[in-house]
Amino acid sequence: MLQPILREEVMSQNKFVRAIFPGSFDPITNGHLDVIHRGIQIVDELVVAVGDNLQKENLFTGEERVDMIRELVKDIPGVRVERFTSLMVEFAKNIDAQVILRGLRNLTDVQYEFQLALTNRAIGGLETVFIMTGEKYGFTTSTLIREVGRYGGDVSGLIPKGIYQKLKEKLENS
Repeated sequence: MLQPILREEVMSQNKFVRAIFPGSFDPITNGHLDVIHRGIQIVDELVVAVGDNLQKENLFTGEERVDMIRELVKDIPGVRVERFTSLMVEFAKNIDAQVILRGLRNLTDVQYEFQLALTNRAIGGLETVFIMTGEKYGFTTSTLIREVGRYGGDVSGLIPKGIYQKLKEKLENS
């Protein structure tokens, strides 16, 4: 039979917890930033892991996305940004991350993220911690932002100000 773990026992171990927050962040949204700000409150270090979604065509290069995110999080202690091109669980092992941080927006996310979390635990031994996205960001996706932006819609309230300008420039040149 499993014995319950007391909070005092966990806290007395002074364990350092590094988490990764993986995504394509193409572009990063205010919802992503919300998860980053709240995520760093529960872990010691948060690595924003910028990868490519092979099922989508990226608007920004990986390097552009890393640079934009680094600028946004430069003043948040404990947060760093890294690019990865491998399997996410392999990247997590390489940087000694113990936890995957994921944001949940809605019920549609729950089913997909649940399956992903079980797979990541089975193949990589990593636990996933979920943070509910703030209610004002529950409908926001990078894909939706790119699509609305392509048609000239105003997405300025959904992404950071500097990112909005870069998105407009990128869409005008594509």
